[in-house]
Amino acid sequence: MEVGPSGLAAGEIAARLAVAPSTLSFHLAALERAGLVAATRQGRSIRYAVRIAAFRSLLAFITETCCAGDPGRCGDLARLLPDTPRPETDVMTPAFNVLFLCTRNSARSIMAEAILEKFGGGRFRAFSAGSDPAPAPMPEVIEKLAALGHDVSRLSTKSWNVFTGPAAPRMDFVITLCDTIENEVCPDFGDKAITAAWPLPDPAKFTGSVAERQTLLNELYASLRRRIEIFTSLPFETLDHMALKARLDEIGGRVHA
Repeated sequence: MEVGPSGLAAGEIAARLAVAPSTLSFHLAALERAGLVAATRQGRSIRYAVRIAAFRSLLAFITETCCAGDPGRCGDLARLLPDTPRPETDVMTPAFNVLFLCTRNSARSIMAEAILEKFGGGRFRAFSAGSDPAPAPMPEVIEKLAALGHDVSRLSTKSWNVFTGPAAPRMDFVITLCDTIENEVCPDFGDKAITAAWPLPDPAKFTGSVAERQTLLNELYASLRRRIEIFTSLPFETLDHMALKARLDEIGGRVHA
């Protein structure tokens, strides 16, 4: 954080922290997988730099979930969160359309739409739909999103047919959030759309007490937010279609919480 976007070579980080290279390598790899640092090779060395946008997003998430929305309750956290947003220089600048799909479009895809819309930094336009949409989003989901500061006024269930045809907005990414969508074949969203599967449990099938259901919803929200934060931190400008597809599939397969 102190050296800014230029970062430091791995050897210099190890020396400054007095950490064994093997231990440092383990932690840097975890931070890179989480999208919190970026690695670039220069000659024989690898330099690591903090992804400021992802780091600030993480701090904001901690503030919301652990400090009850009050950074002052978490000590030094308030100092690390600037009062005004900073320009996001370490991530892509073009705007991309992202469509999240699940069968009923009442919980997982609604959550994903709200999360990306809030934390996409204006670089993404989020949409959601389903193959067999419910009449309305699950009330528990809307309540959870509202409590976490999301704008829920425009969230609604809709058929994925809304996003097909010549008049529909072109999708750059289409991400399904369930194992299968009622064994149906997804419509054609255009040959340029990159598809991926991020399977997550269906909240409609959650059982247990009110407290247990709230815990499960919290876990679902955290998992979606973590995946979306990694997604928004990808170096889009340096990855081709196949590489982006592989990275999206990797996010869906390795991120569980």
